[in-house]
Amino acid sequence: MSRFLFVVPPLVGHINPAVGVAARLTARGHRVAWVCADPALVRRLVAGENAEVFACAGPVPGAEGAVRPPDLRGAEALKFLWEGYLVPLADAMAAGVRAAAGRFGPDVVVADQQAFAGALVADRLGLPWATSATTSAEFTGAYDGMPKVAEWLRQRLAGLRTRIGDPAGTADPRYSPHLLLIFSTPEFIGPQAPLGQRIHYVGPSLADRPDGPGFPWDWLDTGRAKVLVTLGTANADAGGRFLAECRTALRERADRVQAVLVDPGATRPADLSDKDVLILPSVPQLPLLERMDAVVCHAGHNTVCEALWHGVPLVVAPIRDDQPVVAAQVVDAGAGVRVRFGRVTAPRLGAALDTVLQDRAHRAAATRVRAAFRAAGGARAAADHLERLAARSSGGTTENR
Repeated sequence: MSRFLFVVPPLVGHINPAVGVAARLTARGHRVAWVCADPALVRRLVAGENAEVFACAGPVPGAEGAVRPPDLRGAEALKFLWEGYLVPLADAMAAGVRAAAGRFGPDVVVADQQAFAGALVADRLGLPWATSATTSAEFTGAYDGMPKVAEWLRQRLAGLRTRIGDPAGTADPRYSPHLLLIFSTPEFIGPQAPLGQRIHYVGPSLADRPDGPGFPWDWLDTGRAKVLVTLGTANADAGGRFLAECRTALRERADRVQAVLVDPGATRPADLSDKDVLILPSVPQLPLLERMDAVVCHAGHNTVCEALWHGVPLVVAPIRDDQPVVAAQVVDAGAGVRVRFGRVTAPRLGAALDTVLQDRAHRAAATRVRAAFRAAGGARAAADHLERLAARSSGGTTENR
């Protein structure tokens, strides 16, 4: 039995992929614990009050002091993400990660790529650590043409290393020198996807999730194409205009399209008498995707990968952070169409939706990515690699499962 300590930011999209991996490890007899600034969120996503979770300090998105202005885009959004959230999160988490490591005694630390404290503290303590890369944006050479931005990021990380890591260390906390688990595949990332002995593309890690409010499955009309519209869990502040344009475009196609629109701000009970557009604050996304013909979304990595896991083509409208990079991957793979989030109109959105619903090439491309994702192994493959890392670190052997 080995012990694995997962260090994650309080972000649903970063915790969900790790949940499936942790479940595999637990089923194989290993012990798993978590460190997070929002222990209740981890317990909810892991679906168990018995989950071993160590609390730590850190800003939680949406809380006072951690609210990003909704109109930030481009370089200003990147600067806020790092200076206003990721770097303060690492500084705040460090003491809790050190305490958890001391109490739990992990054989391996599994650090989310944006939970820098996990990697830096593990490096300082001499513990082997794996990177859990829940977005593929860092592997596309996004900063190759922006040397000043790349240098600015390196300086931020160097400061963190001095404060909470090993000042003599050289490892980038985003890329473990021991094991880098990327929840995607080269078929989706493209030809720029890096290769190396420590780099493993495992595809999406999908796991059963806690049941939410009951979904009205009988509402779905088998005679019309079905579309899911979602902007994820962190974009409710920026999505009002975009969702309104979506509703207009969808209603104009009500004779052939039926849609489920996720609006976290929806407070009224769902109107089931409206047979064209169903508005809900949340949905059981994975089982719903099994019945969808297209997805309109913000190009969040998890939503995109979950759609393509089901072979569903997309209309992507990136807002900020890694989303423009992921949107470009969708388009380059041929699996969808991109529109401009801030300027899209109902006619333009409708035309993009018609394209992905009617053009068989997009469906075929989504099906190709689906095959690559499923062949990569997901949570099972990630757990295999983590077991091997633990075995190498302890000098033992681990049977390949």
